[in-house]
Amino acid sequence: MHKFDPQRIERLISEERRSQIQPEAVLRDAGLKEGGYMADIGCGPGFFTIPASGIVGPGGLVYALDTQEEMLERLAGRGLPPNVIPKRSGEHSFPMDDNRLDFALIAYVLHETEDKALFIKEVKRVLKPGGTVLIIDWKKIKEEKGPPVEERLTEADCIGLLHRAGFSSIKGSSMNPSHYRITATK
Repeated sequence: MHKFDPQRIERLISEERRSQIQPEAVLRDAGLKEGGYMADIGCGPGFFTIPASGIVGPGGLVYALDTQEEMLERLAGRGLPPNVIPKRSGEHSFPMDDNRLDFALIAYVLHETEDKALFIKEVKRVLKPGGTVLIIDWKKIKEEKGPPVEERLTEADCIGLLHRAGFSSIKGSSMNPSHYRITATK
């Protein structure tokens, strides 16, 4: 199973990536609001975490979860806002209570998980009723960048996982030539 190599961590927070993806706009468009409690699941060095902390503001919280200690160390080295709480997580177990979050972000992570259904079930556990999950991942196309095509999920497969887990209001769309985004409600 392909996992992102921490040796290439700088690519995750590059200006080129920021101009292509525009994390603040993506999060706001998906419904992240001031005062919200959210988790960036598989946060890496904080490409979405830092913009999310600005959106939720001092009355909100951002849990920055990652399985790789190197990612959390790089995130901490960027100077964390006081409303960001970094935590090491398991792949299928998140260190937080049930029904804790208004919003969960899974950006470029789902294709890396061993048991995708169990992962989605854990995301659902930590979301409040009515909470939103935003999934961003690689389209299942062959290209020079990104994970191997055989490890990518189609948008339809991802929607199916959410549907089987009991999510509602599932909406998918293309973000750009390489990525799709899907939102759903618990």
